[in-house]
Amino acid sequence: MFVDQVLIYCNAGDGGSGLCSFRRESHVPRGGPNGGDGGRGGHVIIEADENVSSLVHLVGVRHWNSVPGSPGEPSLRSGRDGEDTLIRVPTGTILRDAKRGHVLKDMVEHGDRVIVAKGGDGGKGNARFMSSTNRAPREFGPGEAGEHRDISLELKVIADVGLIGKPNAGKSTLLSRLSRATPEIANYPFTTKFPNLGIVRVGHERQFVMADIPGLIEGAHAGVGLGHEFLRHVERTKVLVHLIEPAPDDQSDPVDNYLQIREELRLYDESLAKRPELVVITKCELTDSDAASELLEERIGRTVLKISSITGKGLPQLLQATIRLLDQLAESEH
Repeated sequence: MFVDQVLIYCNAGDGGSGLCSFRRESHVPRGGPNGGDGGRGGHVIIEADENVSSLVHLVGVRHWNSVPGSPGEPSLRSGRDGEDTLIRVPTGTILRDAKRGHVLKDMVEHGDRVIVAKGGDGGKGNARFMSSTNRAPREFGPGEAGEHRDISLELKVIADVGLIGKPNAGKSTLLSRLSRATPEIANYPFTTKFPNLGIVRVGHERQFVMADIPGLIEGAHAGVGLGHEFLRHVERTKVLVHLIEPAPDDQSDPVDNYLQIREELRLYDESLAKRPELVVITKCELTDSDAASELLEERIGRTVLKISSITGKGLPQLLQATIRLLDQLAESEH
């Protein structure tokens, strides 16, 4: 099960109350105040973990509460701090204040963490109130209340390369061929219901993360089908590999299919239409693949690669072209 949007309620622990206490040992004739401070309440912390791939573990757990701090103790001993609550989420998760709508943190790197609800400070013990004019204070401070807020979590998959295209274009098959990912593969549309990630290794030194973005259809930018659910995961990819089926079962035109998906990307986010892209005809073992490739090259004025995930034809060339694009992007960033 894959979940990429969750709403949770985070409630930090209250601070412990300070203590009013006095020394009463028989050998101390003038015992003074010795009440300790209360402990801090536990924070609610969210941390990015690259070993977590979905928000599914948060489903059904609406409330996340931290432990309150302990009250102060005699002999100037402070109360124990409340234990923090740690919530682990995938890298690529965006945290928002659900009521105000602003972004609290974009959890891009492994180990990124943020306190989303701060524990209340402990109250002061009566020893803190002693002065030259108040030698036996009986005041003590109550602990502060911990913060509480609704947090919206939205996962946007982080990948170097995103596979896009119409349903049945061969994205899942290609991912399974190039990596150890095992997406569901079948001969019908919308086999893939959520993004799949795989690590593609090229030689002994190079590797990159490839994501199979579920099939897009006309109107995806407006939420048709599961448009928004799919398109959000394209935003984080550096390079797009656009796969086109040469002879679709629905008798649609391959060139029109390519242009339709390009338009959906543009309507959703102008920057996606400018993202570096490789155009690839899949299933090149079919007789229609050469004609589809020539028509597409003539229409867009760019080189179109041809591959077959079944026979392996063209896959080395695709990997080399992908590496070149990633290297060019890395150089431009520096």
